Amino acid sequence: MKAKRNYVAFVLLMLAFLALLAAVLKVDVKPIGPEGSSIGLATLNGYVKDTVGVSLIWYQVTEYLGYLSLAVVPAFGLFGLIQLIRRRSFLKVDTDLYILALFYGLVAGTYLLFEKVIINYRPVILDEGLEASFPSSHSMLVVAIMGTAAYQLASRVKNDGLRIFLVVLCWVIAMTTVIGRLLSGVHWFTDIIAGAVLADAYVMLYVAVVRSLKMRKRD
Repeated sequence: MKAKRNYVAFVLLMLAFLALLAAVLKVDVKPIGPEGSSIGLATLNGYVKDTVGVSLIWYQVTEYLGYLSLAVVPAFGLFGLIQLIRRRSFLKVDTDLYILALFYGLVAGTYLLFEKVIINYRPVILDEGLEASFPSSHSMLVVAIMGTAAYQLASRVKNDGLRIFLVVLCWVIAMTTVIGRLLSGVHWFTDIIAGAVLADAYVMLYVAVVRSLKMRKRD
């Protein structure tokens, strides 16, 4: 039953992402970005940009949170390797760790896709001229990695206090990154929302698949 709810959440979140993508491409598109670059939902995005401004402090904070989140990926890889060494069989490594590896591949593939298929550019020029900005890859990566990390930790850590602390920490990092990325001003508002929504969709898919496989094993 929980797996079905996760699948439904995945579909709804993906529809929300696709609707936002369509809106950014077709609705209120104006050249209000650097070097005359265009952005959809320009009135909304322009208002948020002018209100928030640019903060290099928040930009650096979110950069470090991104590095911290990326360190989680090899940590779970090491955990899987330890299981393999101890159990001496690829088949005895927990299935959800293999699914997690596929999940990381999906997120990485999405990142590369939107680096090539450029929807719009950043509202500011940093070091390399115009850069792809939709969806916010930083928000997407951190929410996706920390979201699945929270699920893993919730199911593996036995100590109640430590488990709650680590799960809350994961979501605090994710939320701080999303809010900090907005406050940094290096993405349009819709870029950040799209990144967070897409990452949440992927997390729901991951949880749904893992729960479905666990239910099959019990049955």
